Amino acid sequence: MENQLQDLALSGVKWELNEMAFGQVQADIDSGAFVRPTERTRVSSSVVPPIAPVVPVSIETANAMAARPLGTDALLRMISEFNHPLRAGGTNVVLPNVPQNPNGLFVITDIPSNEDDACGRILTGKTGDLFDKMLAAIGTSRDNVAISPLIFWRTPGGRTPTKNELDLSRPFLNRMIQLLEPKIILTLGTLAAAQVANVDLMKHHGEMVVLDNDIRVFPIYHPNYMILKPNAKQPVWTVLQNVQNLLKNV
Repeated sequence: MENQLQDLALSGVKWELNEMAFGQVQADIDSGAFVRPTERTRVSSSVVPPIAPVVPVSIETANAMAARPLGTDALLRMISEFNHPLRAGGTNVVLPNVPQNPNGLFVITDIPSNEDDACGRILTGKTGDLFDKMLAAIGTSRDNVAISPLIFWRTPGGRTPTKNELDLSRPFLNRMIQLLEPKIILTLGTLAAAQVANVDLMKHHGEMVVLDNDIRVFPIYHPNYMILKPNAKQPVWTVLQNVQNLLKNV
């Protein structure tokens, strides 16, 4: 029974106290304010004790969970329920955009922005407006382009994700690639270029990288960078034209 409850907790099932949230209990423990129950008012026996794990979910668990879904809908549900440490910060899950009829292009960007976190959609606001214009320029749109962040929750203050945070999300991103079978991946920004294509974006902007599964990856500047550096639009446009020509032949 204990193992079954632990499995439920690891898979993202939430268990809450009726009178005190588990997160507050854990905060008390971390701050040293926690005292034994005999020194507090005893909690009613009807209260359900917390089952959620104190330690973060392991990479092994993330890999095992991500391997299960047989379709993108099931994978998205699992991502939304995944007990990732960043969930504790109160951020919203920002799920990938997965169209009904993807055209073979998969866009991978970095962490969600504040606006993304607020609405639960990736690449919104002025950044999203520019990104939509980029897609329109090559004759496509979000209606048939799959889009995903590297991680599905915004980091505190928008800081660079830790290796552990990236590693916990990566199995789900890899599974998304397996299910979608894109012909081309377009990475936006330095972090996505490093994580997916294993390249330094500033040195290898627009250079094609072929993954082991023959997927062609093109790393380009993030729309945020192009807003700050308008001169960066020209090299990005050159890459987008190459991507458009390749998509016509897939």
